[in-house]
Amino acid sequence: MSTWIWVAVVVLAVVALAAVAYVALQQQRRGRLRERFGPEYERMMAEHDNKRDVEQELLAREQRHAELDIRPLPEESRETYATRWTEVQERFVDAPGFAVTEADQLVTAVMAERGYPTENFEQRLSDLSVGHAATLDHYRKAHEISGRAARKEASTEELRQAMVHYRSLFEELLHETSRGR
Repeated sequence: MSTWIWVAVVVLAVVALAAVAYVALQQQRRGRLRERFGPEYERMMAEHDNKRDVEQELLAREQRHAELDIRPLPEESRETYATRWTEVQERFVDAPGFAVTEADQLVTAVMAERGYPTENFEQRLSDLSVGHAATLDHYRKAHEISGRAARKEASTEELRQAMVHYRSLFEELLHETSRGR
């Protein structure tokens, strides 16, 4: 065989190995994102046509989250927030709509003290998705019910569900002691 044929065979082999390595790295990244973002990964994949765009968005979320100064709550703050949560739950009996609004505000206050930006809801979801993907859907549902409650369009049962949803994220935010998950 001539030298050119050997060169072509080697080049083809290198290209094939590079392609296999690229596919393996993509699958590894996809698996890591799926594990980290869980239900949020699945939700985004179902809502968007382009998997690559979704993965780029999730990687951007991770990068933004890494730049945030997320910190655990001091013990005194955790106790204060836990007491406030109990009071909000007690008010639910007499004023469920008001209690749901208070629960939303309390979750937002905990987020702010932990170091999460709280400017707008979509950004909160994005930032929370990195470390709290498992409870993110709870937060999304609670917020939706809270919006309907503000317009007097939610039943008492829906308001109760909102409180349960808020409590899931509230407890996770309250008791998390480390930055990453």
